[in-house]
Amino acid sequence: MNEDLSTRKQAIRESVWARLVAERQAAFPFPIRGRIPNFRGASAAAARLAEQPEFERARVVKVNPDAPQRPVRQRVLDARKLLLMPTPRLRGGFVVVDPARLDAGDRARASSIAGAFALGSLVPLVELPAIDLIVFGTVAVTARGARVGKGEGYAELEYATLRTLGRVGPNVPIATTVHDAQIVDSVPIEPFDVPVDLIVTPTRVIRCEPRLPKPSGVLWEYLSDRRLEEMPVLQELRRAGGDS
Repeated sequence: MNEDLSTRKQAIRESVWARLVAERQAAFPFPIRGRIPNFRGASAAAARLAEQPEFERARVVKVNPDAPQRPVRQRVLDARKLLLMPTPRLRGGFVVVDPARLDAGDRARASSIAGAFALGSLVPLVELPAIDLIVFGTVAVTARGARVGKGEGYAELEYATLRTLGRVGPNVPIATTVHDAQIVDSVPIEPFDVPVDLIVTPTRVIRCEPRLPKPSGVLWEYLSDRRLEEMPVLQELRRAGGDS
């Protein structure tokens, strides 16, 4: 990773975390620094996302497990769509929650991390269905779709892994729900970064057109030995020829 770009990205994160706190738009859990920040209006943003054609068309939706996207996960289940949520470092594949197997009262519980593990099923990556929509958590994003997460890179590696496995096609839309205060003027982009196509806030919808290019799979040259050890699925992909 380019150290200068890494420093610039961290400065953007720090600025957004501070702005959300200063404007009193941050929400539990606290502190928001170091997290995908929850924000006031997350439920309104989720409701607006659920009205978009990208959401309405989707049958299978992958959503990150962070707090601000819990309302999105519930909207997915309420719309009777299959919810996919990654396990930490993809060590267990994905938790898949099928709303057809839930009572109406269980959908809210299943939208939480603990509830998804209790009411869903662990599914290995190779057994996942094709994904129709991805929802990322975000710390900061530009109107063009360049984004930064909290800095660990797992969302990017999850996407790259799913592309390598063929579970995500090149035209699958990627959305994010954020507070308006999280939209910034610029974010540096590195080859492994995954931009979004749709930004939804409590007040507006931004379609990022033209779409920024996304990596077509795992970029092995950017992965350290430490990262390969953290995510055994990457080692499996490499052994299976996913680096060809």
